[in-house]
Amino acid sequence: MAFAEWRRNKTMNFNGNAKQLTMKKTLLIALSAVVLLGCNESPKQVDKTTEVTVVEPMGVDNIAYKWGYMALTAQANDTEKFKPRPTVTSRYLGLIFVSIFDAWSHYDEKAIPVYLEGVERRPVEEHTLSNKEIAISYAAFGAMNEYYYSDKELFASFMKELGLDPMNTSMDPTTPEGIGNLAAKAVIEARKGDGANQYGEEEGSNGEAYFNYVGYEPVNSADENVDPNRWQPKYFSDGMGGTFAPGCLTPFWDKVKPVALTSGDQFRPGPPPMIGSEQLEREVAEVIDMQYNLTDYQKALVEFMRDGPQSVQQAGHWLKFAQDVSRRDKHTLDQDVKMYFYNQVVAMDAFIASWDSKMFYDYARPYALVHEYYDQQKIKAWGGEGKGMMEMDGSQWRPYSPETFLCPPFPSYTSGHSTISGGCAEALKLWTGSDEFGSEAVMVAGALTEPDNLGDTITLVFPTFTETAEMAGISRVLGGYHIQADNVAGLELGRNVAREAWKFYQKHLGKE
Repeated sequence: MAFAEWRRNKTMNFNGNAKQLTMKKTLLIALSAVVLLGCNESPKQVDKTTEVTVVEPMGVDNIAYKWGYMALTAQANDTEKFKPRPTVTSRYLGLIFVSIFDAWSHYDEKAIPVYLEGVERRPVEEHTLSNKEIAISYAAFGAMNEYYYSDKELFASFMKELGLDPMNTSMDPTTPEGIGNLAAKAVIEARKGDGANQYGEEEGSNGEAYFNYVGYEPVNSADENVDPNRWQPKYFSDGMGGTFAPGCLTPFWDKVKPVALTSGDQFRPGPPPMIGSEQLEREVAEVIDMQYNLTDYQKALVEFMRDGPQSVQQAGHWLKFAQDVSRRDKHTLDQDVKMYFYNQVVAMDAFIASWDSKMFYDYARPYALVHEYYDQQKIKAWGGEGKGMMEMDGSQWRPYSPETFLCPPFPSYTSGHSTISGGCAEALKLWTGSDEFGSEAVMVAGALTEPDNLGDTITLVFPTFTETAEMAGISRVLGGYHIQADNVAGLELGRNVAREAWKFYQKHLGKE
């Protein structure tokens, strides 16, 4: 089932049983990716407060999965309302799942919370499925209200479907409601002033949220390229007959405090190839050749990884992939809490690491590099919507993208898609103990780029986590957004982040 199908169904009812959270529920959810095989028997858990044996919900039925689905819905809505801001929303997702983990940890025998300090672990007899469901629901609800604040009514409605009171703001540490509310509050308070400038609190922000408080200005303007090794803004269509050149997205994101890493520059890669090098000349030529020879399969891959309206961005893509694993392996609540926590901490920290590299090197994108190398030379390339592949002057080359979003508005090295995909793929491989994946998605080639020139219907197959990450990375070269150096360094950077975050994850499971 295509990712677009997930978007069309994202607001469907969760079929929550308002009276009994711990009983087995049936949830029919249309998500992208084929239903993956899994035949685990539902584990049984004794509710120690009632001595009643209940069948634990698994896969799509467990409450952690449902809150993950709600997070994806909110992520898509955020893109629609505020335009793509993958750095910002990766932090939202990361902190939401830290909140959920911190609440859950108080009903686990060994887990150690990240931010919820000074609150005692609940007694073993209270480690019931019902208490866990209530605690993580209030944690998720509180964190989502803070970060995806424009969807508060949606979250409140879901709480009511679960039989929970969205107006319950108790901070009583002896109740699961209080634990959940305290967990959300602890994360929100701990992350104020973390460099993200969510509240316009950083010096030089004038109180404006996400304001460029570091004062970054590109060396090149959209009209003049004085240093072709550096990033140059480009003109986009505004969709109304005019044009605009967007500024750099969150140029301060390298200053954001990571969750698992010590700093954003902990694994900073070496420099990209410069103009005059054989490597760059070869890689720029490769981008032109790849784009001109795009197959329908490659177009579909470019579009799936780039996504379109209501995109869940890269962190959301990998949360969706994690949910594919949950469905495949019929995860319990405990398993999903732990997997999403690790997966989304890696995504959040990988964005910070990628932005450290981007802002440190301030490197050019192929959009400008092709113009520099092939100005006044005839090349064959994609001419834009309705034009197909054609001969043109090299100065007219452009990525395979709609006029309204020609290429990402920030420096190139390393590729964000490659970094986040490399990291999250490594995380899922480490967490599951296997590289096997097995998901699929169906796309119509050209649907998100040239809808009047549709190609074949393509089934994209993701056999392993590693191959999925590599497909994400190469899609950015195929589309003309990056050269191979951006991709290769990004994949390795992401994997380094995941391996370091694995140590952090093990520590918070109480295994170190």
